Amino acid sequence: MSSYDDSRPDAGQDLEQAGSPARVGTVVWGLIVVALAALLIISRLGIVALNGTYVLIGLMIGAGAALIIGGLVSARRRDKNPTTGKS
Repeated sequence: MSSYDDSRPDAGQDLEQAGSPARVGTVVWGLIVVALAALLIISRLGIVALNGTYVLIGLMIGAGAALIIGGLVSARRRDKNPTTGKS
C-alpha cells in the first residue's frame, strides 16, 4: 500500500495540458555534454589538437552566459503572464 492517495480522477492532466517547457539548466547542461562528446571525438580522430584547459574555460564561459540569458528570458516571459491576485 502506498501512502500517496490520489483519488482525483483527472490528476496529472493539468501538467500534461499545460505543456511545461524544458528548464534552461537542463538544456544548457545537455548542450555541454554533447559539446564535450563532440570535442572528444574530434580530438581522438586527430582532426584538431585541443588544449583541455582552453576547452573547459570556453565551455564554462558559454554555459554561464547561456544560463544567465536563459534565466533572464524565462523571468521576462513569466512577468508577462497575468496574475490572478491569489498567493
